Amino acid sequence: MIKVLFVCAGNICRSPTAEAVFRSLVAKAGLTDAFEIDSAGTESFHVGQKADSRARECAKLRGYDLEGHRARQIKKEDFSYYDCILAMDWDNIHELKRVAPAGLEDKPKLLMRYSTSYDVSVVPDPYYGNKDGFQKVLLYCEDACHGLLASLCNQYGLHAKTL
Repeated sequence: MIKVLFVCAGNICRSPTAEAVFRSLVAKAGLTDAFEIDSAGTESFHVGQKADSRARECAKLRGYDLEGHRARQIKKEDFSYYDCILAMDWDNIHELKRVAPAGLEDKPKLLMRYSTSYDVSVVPDPYYGNKDGFQKVLLYCEDACHGLLASLCNQYGLHAKTL
């Protein structure tokens, strides 16, 4: 089983969106049994909360379900448990490196490194903006998660129904 963790600051906008998008792509590819997918935040200020209402609304309009999500903070054991830790921005990367157990500081990678359509390095935080920011997050996550799934299928020799 390939374990994938998406990480942003509060785990209420970007990382749960990426989690839902990736979960949907994995299901469409017929690979649900091959993956364990989750998300977390580097900070604790939203632990236990639902995903941001704007994120939930934008996701629902595009066919993704964030309703059952509850924010959690990353734990030290996540670094050894998950095969892939994907951060949304450079601040997340720096914080993950800071809290990572020795020898696992380089495990987190930027999600957008898997993008095939956008020449950007980060998924911008939409929290203090309007719905347009949440729609951009969805577009970026859809693109990068598609690239991530293709990369993981190639790396682990998985055969997807669709990609």
